[in-house]
Amino acid sequence: MFKKILIANRGEIGVRVIRACRELGIPSVAVYSDVDRAALHVAKADEAYYLGKPPAAESYLNIQKILDVAKRAGVDAIHPGYGFLSENAKFARACKGAGVKFIGPTAEAMEMMGSKTGARRVMEKADIPFVPGSLRGLKSPEEAEEVAKEIGYPVMLKAAAGGGGKGMRLVHSPADLRSALEGAKSEAARAFGDDEVYIEKAIINPRHIEVQVLGDEHGNVVYLGERECSIQRRHQKVLEEAPSPIVDADMRRRMGEVAVRVAKAANYTNAGTVEFLVDQQKNFYFLEMNTRLQVEHPVTELTTGLDLVHLQILIASGGTLPFGQEDIQIRGHAIECRIYAEDPDNQFFPSPGKITLLVPPAGPGIRHDSGSYEGWVVPIDYDPLMAKLIGYGSDRRQAIMRLQRALREYFVVGIKTNITLFQRILSDGDFQAGKLDTGFLDRLLAQPVTHAPDNRHAAIAAIAAGLFAVLDPAARSNGTGAGQAASAESNWKRSARREALR
Repeated sequence: MFKKILIANRGEIGVRVIRACRELGIPSVAVYSDVDRAALHVAKADEAYYLGKPPAAESYLNIQKILDVAKRAGVDAIHPGYGFLSENAKFARACKGAGVKFIGPTAEAMEMMGSKTGARRVMEKADIPFVPGSLRGLKSPEEAEEVAKEIGYPVMLKAAAGGGGKGMRLVHSPADLRSALEGAKSEAARAFGDDEVYIEKAIINPRHIEVQVLGDEHGNVVYLGERECSIQRRHQKVLEEAPSPIVDADMRRRMGEVAVRVAKAANYTNAGTVEFLVDQQKNFYFLEMNTRLQVEHPVTELTTGLDLVHLQILIASGGTLPFGQEDIQIRGHAIECRIYAEDPDNQFFPSPGKITLLVPPAGPGIRHDSGSYEGWVVPIDYDPLMAKLIGYGSDRRQAIMRLQRALREYFVVGIKTNITLFQRILSDGDFQAGKLDTGFLDRLLAQPVTHAPDNRHAAIAAIAAGLFAVLDPAARSNGTGAGQAASAESNWKRSARREALR
């Protein structure tokens, strides 16, 4: 095992990896920017080092600064988390050059799978099913028109270096293709510094299902079941679950075997995710490979009983996978909600600021992975993900019910959050029936909001009544000292109980 690990990240994933290090008895090193001096990942780590000003380019994306900290702290491994430098082949190569182990795949595997067009060419050679379309970036509008005519409309334009929905355009007719291509290339250049765009057949109302894979450095590769990731907003995942409501044992085996072939074709090691689009007939097509730990990895952990971060560290240290494919079993059901500091009533605009009250949910079957705490100031400089709330049950129905209960217990004051969005999703009839596709959330948000009774109203009334009983002079006893306190407590309890029972 490693003697010390630096976590080149922040927020909830920083805390998650630090906890795994502590469980394994490995000292952890955090890094932080100006706005993260008081961050939870800094408080949890054994050591913490300053990187620079808030802009990511001056802190969490600055390779040289991170490697300088690694040298000063005497670490022998770096875990990149997700986002930031986690899929940066240059960083992985720089770690190797500095004699520090990068806990993830090789730079070569990242480069092979990091370009969507490059990955499609690899998949063609490996005879992996993928969505029909171009294998290279489009050279001209004329080429785009020719390919679109061949595969048929509607088509999807995608950035080769893309992610998060940037550089994507759905095109329904030839008249819209040229302007859409220009827009996609421009957005791709701004977002990724690379304007390469390719074209593929658009699958209407697909499901987005991904398969978790693990590969050690001795040639062993396994799959750990699938995750349903169809609940998306602007091509970004919002809620994920495992297993998928539509995947049976046979389909899971077939998708898993294809995912393993993808990983082997890329000589892939460590944790990775192979993503598929699934059409209405349950045919699945390779979409891309994410060469890192996913945000949604907890649902796989809960349904397999495995700790993916422990396994990442084991693999990176040269260990062999301690199990084979036949040893992996899927038990129960898990659903994850990504809790963001954003305002769903104002176009999901980020909501930075100080958290003045935070009451996270707990209880049976609830996991809460968080990078926030009461009193923390959520910065505007980074992704507004605050926490991940995961519900686990013996079946999908129980997981939904537990999450619904947990969301009613979840209180955040001082900033806006998207908690109400998940209450809408989980109470929707189509969601409960497992009738999902990537357009589900857009349809739901287009519907008028119907406000169901909320238990929080009773709780707020109880608190208000209690405060009234304590602060209103007419409600207080005339005594002083202990007698007055006892009377106030009694009034508090009586008033609160009356309001809660109304």
